[in-house]
Amino acid sequence: MSAATPHLPLPDLAAQFLLREGMTFLNHGSFGACPAPVFAVYQQWQRELEYQPVEFLGRRIPGLLAEARAALATYVGAESPDDLAFVPNATHAINIVARSLELQPGDELLATNHEYGAVDRTWRFVCAQRGARYLRQPIALPLSDPTDVIEQLWAGVTPRTKVIVVSHITSPTALTFPVAAICARAREAGIISVIDGAHAPGQIPLDLAAIGADFYAGNCHKWLCAPKGSAFLYARRERQPLLQPLIVSWGWEAIQPGPSPFVDHFGWSGTFDPAAYLSVPTAIAFQAEQHWDAVRAACHALLVEARNQVAALFDLPQICPASPEWFSQLAVAPLPPCDTVALQRRLWAEQRIEIPIIQWEDRAFARIAIQAYNTPDDVARLVDALRRSMTR
Repeated sequence: MSAATPHLPLPDLAAQFLLREGMTFLNHGSFGACPAPVFAVYQQWQRELEYQPVEFLGRRIPGLLAEARAALATYVGAESPDDLAFVPNATHAINIVARSLELQPGDELLATNHEYGAVDRTWRFVCAQRGARYLRQPIALPLSDPTDVIEQLWAGVTPRTKVIVVSHITSPTALTFPVAAICARAREAGIISVIDGAHAPGQIPLDLAAIGADFYAGNCHKWLCAPKGSAFLYARRERQPLLQPLIVSWGWEAIQPGPSPFVDHFGWSGTFDPAAYLSVPTAIAFQAEQHWDAVRAACHALLVEARNQVAALFDLPQICPASPEWFSQLAVAPLPPCDTVALQRRLWAEQRIEIPIIQWEDRAFARIAIQAYNTPDDVARLVDALRRSMTR
């Protein structure tokens, strides 16, 4: 461990999380982890619902959701809370957009080869039904200049390109892509931009108005540390009429219309448990109280050290520079060719280390997530386990 690597500023934060003792948890990126104070509020909302379900769901819920959306809108930099709709997860949000757009035979949707598997599958499914083409433009590694991402992506644009789909932070390679510049260029070309921001809220500062995406899907239950099942779909005001609800309920042809059809259509799809949505403001407040900018900076420093140690173990080059421009609390470290599935299973079964081992294109990576509860000892255990597991 380098002497220059700082310890996390609030070492007692680990006690705030509900994670089981006796394991090394380096996989916050998959499903997140909820702090105990936030989880307690989540359970309070569930109890509040059960005390008087008709009062809660029949009369109070529109106002409660509006308050939660207002807090979230401020946090993510949306121009208005009415440009946000709560959804269970980012994949759900992407499905809303994909199934709403009126694609025609011959239309092209352009993504990268760094997209999340569920997103790839969603667009392939929709394109197969509509006769459109889903194209995955290669973004080659290593990367050192964000403009290279834009230029490589734009090499796949044709006169038939109708939609560009790009991750803000990629899932398999954990890279932060320059989405604001991509969205601006797409708008100039008359191309709809759809950003998968599943890993962004809570991990990097967000300003959705500045990013300028037509549609942006974000999870609150990952890096924002809200309860599972809390996410959002953002839609630019002029693009909202393009969206159709996946489930038609009382919000369609609403008897008492809300602030916008967008909010009406996606605010109520039938009886549901809104506790996760209503807990999002508490998650935002928790991170603010814990000085999360400092926590993120310390996590990044520890992650840089982890990435360096794993790369040095096998003398392999990194895929990008170590600056926060490219990653914050999630990064991949290159591994030699290996059975990624078997290695991931072995790390958990033998060492109780929870970490994704990624097979992307023809390369293997360890995807390391560093959250407030992680320590230099976690990194040391990972490096030691990789050394022993891959030198047998």
